[in-house]
Amino acid sequence: MQKKQILPGTIKRHPDGFGFFIPDDKEHPDVYIPRTSMEGIMTNDKVMAEVYPEKGSDRFRGEIVKVIQRGTKTFVGRFYKLNDKYGILRDEGKGWGQDLRIKIEDSMEAKDKELVAAEAITYPEDGKQFTGKVVSVIGNALDPLTDIKRVILSNNIPEAFSKETLEEAKRYKEVPDEKDFKGRKDLRGIDLITIDGATAKDFDDAVYVEVNNEGFLLYVAIADVSHYVQVGTAIDRDAYERGTSVYFPNFVVPMLPEVLSNGLCSLNPHVPRLCMVAEMQFDFTGEMTRSDFYEAVMESKSRVTYGEAQEIIDGNVVEKHAHVKENILRLADLAKILMGKRFKDGSLDLEIPETELVIDGAGVPIDIQRSERLFSHRLIEEMMLAANVAVAKFLNSRNVPALYRIHEPPNEQAIRLLEKYMATFGGKTKLGQGKLQKRLTKALEEFENRPEAQILNILTLRSMSQAKYSPNNVGHFGLGFEYYAHFTSPIRRYPDLIIHRLLKNQVVKSSQYRLMSEDDLATAGTILSAAEQRSTKAERQVQSIKKARFMEKFIGQELDGMISSVAKFGIFVLLREYDCDGLIRLDDLGGDKYEFDEENLKLVARRSGFTYSIGDNIRIQVAAADPELGQVNFVKAGVEIEDHDEDEEDDRTPAQASSEKYLKRLRKNSEKERERGDKDYPRIHNDRKEQRPSRKEDRFAKGKGKEEKGEKSRFKEGRFEKEGKAGKGFGGGKPQKSKFFGDSREDKSGQSLKQDKATKQFNFKPRELDSEERKGPDENLLRMILGPSEFRKANREDSAGEEKPKLSKKLRFSENSKLRDEDSYSVKNSESLKDSRLDKKKKTAKKKK
Repeated sequence: MQKKQILPGTIKRHPDGFGFFIPDDKEHPDVYIPRTSMEGIMTNDKVMAEVYPEKGSDRFRGEIVKVIQRGTKTFVGRFYKLNDKYGILRDEGKGWGQDLRIKIEDSMEAKDKELVAAEAITYPEDGKQFTGKVVSVIGNALDPLTDIKRVILSNNIPEAFSKETLEEAKRYKEVPDEKDFKGRKDLRGIDLITIDGATAKDFDDAVYVEVNNEGFLLYVAIADVSHYVQVGTAIDRDAYERGTSVYFPNFVVPMLPEVLSNGLCSLNPHVPRLCMVAEMQFDFTGEMTRSDFYEAVMESKSRVTYGEAQEIIDGNVVEKHAHVKENILRLADLAKILMGKRFKDGSLDLEIPETELVIDGAGVPIDIQRSERLFSHRLIEEMMLAANVAVAKFLNSRNVPALYRIHEPPNEQAIRLLEKYMATFGGKTKLGQGKLQKRLTKALEEFENRPEAQILNILTLRSMSQAKYSPNNVGHFGLGFEYYAHFTSPIRRYPDLIIHRLLKNQVVKSSQYRLMSEDDLATAGTILSAAEQRSTKAERQVQSIKKARFMEKFIGQELDGMISSVAKFGIFVLLREYDCDGLIRLDDLGGDKYEFDEENLKLVARRSGFTYSIGDNIRIQVAAADPELGQVNFVKAGVEIEDHDEDEEDDRTPAQASSEKYLKRLRKNSEKERERGDKDYPRIHNDRKEQRPSRKEDRFAKGKGKEEKGEKSRFKEGRFEKEGKAGKGFGGGKPQKSKFFGDSREDKSGQSLKQDKATKQFNFKPRELDSEERKGPDENLLRMILGPSEFRKANREDSAGEEKPKLSKKLRFSENSKLRDEDSYSVKNSESLKDSRLDKKKKTAKKKK
């Protein structure tokens, strides 16, 4: 039996107060931390924990020994003014453990309920309160223009460059110096062109191809960022901290100062630019026969958009690009050959349209579209993939420790689950026979041009592991490459900048660039993978917020959709007309009770046997949209819903509202209370997220984390089912009710500590309620407060003849959780919606029977 040990790791705090400790040792299972040890501990804190196995179980329990590093430094929320001295930021997402207290003099004169960003002054440890000061007043929380700002701050994305970086940036000119051309190959006579989106401002890459006796000679010129961003400079430090540029609708947080990202490093047309070139010779079958890498100076001959390139490929005339027409057509020919070879070798072809948000100047979404992927997009992707593979192979051949882009194969359990999904749709291909990539491609081909194809592509992507950066090259499963590294986007990705420096160490004479140790590369891989996940999370949050804003105007309207996911708590519906999805909870599916058939992945009605399955068409009614949380709720069209909006203004006095609440609570007492040990408590591993693909390549970066991809999680769903919510002990049994605090605690000893602490501080002791107090307000008193008619109405005595409202003005969401930070199609996307346990108000907001 294992003994107690002290391990470093990260904490994830559950909204109910307990937590899970994720050890840095990846081989060690996750560890349950009781509420008694979570005081002052916040989500993402780095801690040391004493860990020990539970008796008679393979589960682990632990106690926090000390906090090594705080994971949250900036706290974003609404400022609520309590009095003339203090205000608070409420712990809406339940990740801090308590509200943040702010002195009025430290509030930057923020108004009541105004959105602010605050920094902690003291954390809740060693008897200290959780206090802070406002560092930025964002504005009205409901103003669309504040959406991006609050997401940036809440995700701790560095937005402002340091003073040192800005000083260094001032030294750069608009064009390169002639002295920088010395020793470089001059490619200004070659018709290199950029092909990018219409709104792009930073151009990393330019391409040119010519046909010779051996096949195709391809030039991929990449901006020479490493020439300007030297190791150890302030610009380099800021770029490493950011890790990547973050792209939002109509706004970008760049990795590099604008003078570099949009100026000197950007391959703008008709101006000289420094570049690193991958020159590759392919035969007519698409096999690379040789490659060469060198520093060069180039001049883009045309700035071509994807749409314009597609026009030329389709045979139409685009006058302003007539001089580069032949180059574009040759590039298209090579792309077709490379693509065919790649798919033949086992690369997966998942066509998942990305969301395109059309936003006006006020930050309001005008439309949500599925962005169309043209062949011109694929053309550029193939050129970039070829260059990335060539560089990775070269560095490997030189035995140079490098930072590879890796994508591990999915585990067997995830594949079995995916196979089950496909069988539900009528698929016949078995995934367990032969090369997995080819079997997956064949299985997806069965559904080509069918409505289910999009959902199956999404489900396939979810089954994948998460692409990341690592010096330990295990290949790229999704692309089917043995060697793959990111080389083509150094303006917006720091890993590419590392690869450029390593490459220059090998190919540039008298190079000032140094190799990196494997330990340093491993550290960089971890940090930069996390930065990429942070960026992806923020981009998705903004998308969710904007989608919710867009859907607000459809509240009450009926739309057609398709079920994209089925879960124990409801179904997710993807709309046909707009690239937006929402949750229909079990209670909003109709009068029957539904059970989740895990074996066949469907919801089955107990009485009628009616089922809801993935791929089913369904007509829905938009019930609610919450831009602040980025959540959308649907109900099945035709299902009557109640108005549970307790925050809606009315004419009731506080006494009337309080009395009506009490009567409702009396009526609910007869109902069986929801079991506290619910197996479906939301998982809280918010750091292992699905990732969005890069702008031009590596679509498999969207692969899920371990919990998402179906792998046997280190704590399985239902593993702590006996423990339940905050009130139950880890081993089960009845919760210990607090007579003083009115809530539940993990164990008696923890409760005693709380009471002792309260007694010392306030000289106040808990007391037993006598029988009269337990009964609550006298019925006659309630009648007097409410009046006879209101009393009968509140007590349902004369409501039989009332007509129920067909549609609520606004539905409350199941929980005040953090913004969802996963893919809009993911079941995990709305873990925060599925469990209404976390909000006491929501417990009473059930539909009338």
